[in-house]
Amino acid sequence: MTSARLRLTLAAATMGWALDAFDFTLFLFAIPQLASTFNFGTGFAGFILTCTLICSAIGGLVFGVLADKHGRARMLSVTIIIYSLASLGSATAQDEWQLLLWRCLLGLGMGGEWATGATLVAETWPPHKRNKALALMQSGWALGFIASALLSQYVLPAWGWRALFAFGALPALVTFWIRAKIEEPHEWLVHRARTALDEPKHDLAFFDSMGQQIAALFDPRWRRSFITASAMVACVMFGVWGFFTWLPAFLATPSDKGGAGLTFLKSVNWTIALQSGAFIGYVSFGWVADAIGRKRAYSIYLVMAAILAPIFVHLAKSGSSLMLIGPLVGLFGHGHFSALAPMLSELFPVQIRATAQSTIYNTGRGISASAPWLIGAMAERYGFSAPLIAASGFFVAAAIAVHMLPDQKTASRWRESASDVS
Repeated sequence: MTSARLRLTLAAATMGWALDAFDFTLFLFAIPQLASTFNFGTGFAGFILTCTLICSAIGGLVFGVLADKHGRARMLSVTIIIYSLASLGSATAQDEWQLLLWRCLLGLGMGGEWATGATLVAETWPPHKRNKALALMQSGWALGFIASALLSQYVLPAWGWRALFAFGALPALVTFWIRAKIEEPHEWLVHRARTALDEPKHDLAFFDSMGQQIAALFDPRWRRSFITASAMVACVMFGVWGFFTWLPAFLATPSDKGGAGLTFLKSVNWTIALQSGAFIGYVSFGWVADAIGRKRAYSIYLVMAAILAPIFVHLAKSGSSLMLIGPLVGLFGHGHFSALAPMLSELFPVQIRATAQSTIYNTGRGISASAPWLIGAMAERYGFSAPLIAASGFFVAAAIAVHMLPDQKTASRWRESASDVS
């Protein structure tokens, strides 16, 4: 594949992930207005987020299999359309249950996007550049988060949450460009041509295929990798969803209710500062991993996040030094995500790669989905500080789990012996 095609593929996956973050995080800034409109507290807001993440886990499992069957680029477009239209639907909600329904639909598209985009990049970029390429792709989340913060800053005070969610439909326009410009990976095309004639044609073929793909993950060659990676991702996501999901609300909540007591405008500005650090963390991880090793870099980022998160909570309540600590929390608290796509893609062969990445990522997401609800419910009773600090402790568990995964040489030998996996 030419350099121009490589860049186009990376741009498409990065844009898809950025727009995914954009649509998901609009809800975080709209929570105060939504709570006032529909008369619910942080507990129910957390319940909506938890349901969104559970549905994203389901969507990820389904679209991982569909990406192995029908193509990475094609499914990338489909997932973007789903979460874009769901954001538009959220703008029409007449009560909290309709809002919940639309956010669940958004979760289905959101869950499938990461696995399809990450697999697309992993299969097109050469191994010696894969860390950096996937780190750049992962940085799209910070860009999307910053975009939603900036949009919320201007749209929410002037036009309200319905207009804000309506803007979330714009990502659907990107799918026309993806379908016109992005080719499927050569490795997948070769595998698809070799196996297409052997596939069953009956109406339940998709479910047969899905069952076979997921069953293959429990092959003795992949079982340890699958279980360990799923546990690791569950821990890291519990920390991320539990801590970062509630930071905008924590910063904007009055101090007498357990928050930092900042104005909405200041809370948005601090969120932007934190996500600017996250962008640097995503991008820098690829270079750090090349220099000291991926597992070591992953552990360092997570341990630093666990140390810095409680410091950030304390300083936010005292109103000091946030400009210094915020970007560092973003850098270490998000940058480790750049390890997941190359690490997971190298553990499994092409036949089950998208299924494996999607199943692991979304199993972790499903297990950790309770974090927003738990933190929201606890914050409603006890304030935000203790729940946020407790959530950050899960980063340490993930830092330990990564060293239980097989090394790259072992994973490579297993992949080469996988010609009999169907």
